[in-house]
Amino acid sequence: MTVNDGDFVMPGDAIGIIEQYLLGEGTYDDEGDIKSSVLGNVKIDSNMKTISVEASAGAPGLLKIGDSVYGQITNIRNQRVNVKVDRMKDSDRPLALPYMAAINISKAKDGYLNKLTDAFRIGDIIQAKVDKITGDNIDLRTTDPEDGVVKAICTRCRGFMYTTEKENEVQCYKCNRKELREVSINYVNE
Repeated sequence: MTVNDGDFVMPGDAIGIIEQYLLGEGTYDDEGDIKSSVLGNVKIDSNMKTISVEASAGAPGLLKIGDSVYGQITNIRNQRVNVKVDRMKDSDRPLALPYMAAINISKAKDGYLNKLTDAFRIGDIIQAKVDKITGDNIDLRTTDPEDGVVKAICTRCRGFMYTTEKENEVQCYKCNRKELREVSINYVNE
């Protein structure tokens, strides 16, 4: 695997190994192999020992720590929920990779949370911030007021829900069921 500065690469192409370079923009670690996450040209910085891929014009977006994202809850366990990340907030560019992320119970709410089903349910649309990136593992947090559920789905009838006067409570438009959620200040009541 010999890659030179300026070489054209495609997403998934191996461009180096983790012992040789530090990860730069447009790259990810795949079990020790550094691979391109975008279509573009390789850039090697010999002084900093980094390798990156400069994306072609109109390139897809790459997540970094602190980015706000929208996603959908796909699975709930005792200590973690899984999230399919759909897009970055305030960006029209599609994501470079199909990101799956997780929210640990300690990062779901600012304060104590007894169980994750008091904050999220499968199908809910959330806004969250990228808290940690390790290879292709993404950890999110919803501790800020603008983060949390932006659109809840009823667990009984799968209808959309609206916020009530009580903090972190939502009610179904169809069946009137009330449930708890970690509600964002950006919740959509339509």
